[in-house]
Amino acid sequence: MYITTTQYNIIINHVKKETPNEACGVLAGKDEEVKKVYPMTNTSDRPELCYFMEPKEQFAVMKEIRNSGLEMVSIYHSHLETEAYPSAHDVELAYYQDVSYVIVSLKDKDNPSIRSFKIIEGKITEEELKIVYS
Repeated sequence: MYITTTQYNIIINHVKKETPNEACGVLAGKDEEVKKVYPMTNTSDRPELCYFMEPKEQFAVMKEIRNSGLEMVSIYHSHLETEAYPSAHDVELAYYQDVSYVIVSLKDKDNPSIRSFKIIEGKITEEELKIVYS
């Protein structure tokens, strides 16, 4: 998957802004190229531990993505104290097998780590995430 430095900065700024809660969002694009970042509202009962996208907001974003001729290519969220790797809870919630799951770790707040994964039937496979200059 490809994201631009501008998109990377949008994601990193979003997850830092939401601290001490986890942040979440959607990446839209075509094939493996991200065209737009949609930061979402985390409405989880325990936002410091997990995320849940606000349903009406998520519906509106999915409608906009479809109307733009794009596809949801990834769901992203942050881990505040752990590595950028899917937790057991992340694997349980990986309902979309055709999208990537991007995780941003703020374990080292000055040097965030960002990684991308496919999660299919509980199996985690890391995929290359390229950040291209924009």
